[in-house]
Amino acid sequence: MNNSVHFPIQIIFNNLKPSTAIENCAYKHAQKLGKYFDRILSCKVSIETHHHHNKGKIYHIRVDLIVPGAELVANRDLPENHAHEDVYVAIRDAFLAMTRQLKKYIHKQRGEVKYHETPPEGRIREIAPIADYGFIETIDGRRLRFTSKSVIDYDFDKLEVGLRVSFIEAMSNDGPAASTVYVK
Repeated sequence: MNNSVHFPIQIIFNNLKPSTAIENCAYKHAQKLGKYFDRILSCKVSIETHHHHNKGKIYHIRVDLIVPGAELVANRDLPENHAHEDVYVAIRDAFLAMTRQLKKYIHKQRGEVKYHETPPEGRIREIAPIADYGFIETIDGRRLRFTSKSVIDYDFDKLEVGLRVSFIEAMSNDGPAASTVYVK
């Protein structure tokens, strides 16, 4: 075992004969968590198996990670997942889930929060219902073409000049256009 890990790793087998190969696999996955965060306090991996009708053995993996101010738990308890008839796949999946949780924890600790950008806004400046298109004037003064297929949850024929809209801009063959238009 590699002594470069700076946190205790405990591997527990339940309803399963201990195996050095399985233990080494879980240990290596646990070690990799240290690449993402160097202040992990401890890691406990529980590996167990249950017999299911018509499925044989299904492996359940639980990873408990203690970090400053939190306990992160990945419990890959998916009996319907036939892939978890393979203990190594079940271990991999549990540690992938734990890696996602750990990254989320790290971002939260750093104050990094994902903000969803609100779509830009504008006003309808021209409508040509017979030709099935119109133009939006954006806040910065640009004109974007849109069609009736771009308008979401609103009747194209009821659009009026001056109506506030938000939109998603995309490049068309004719240049920038509004691929999706929402009436405010």
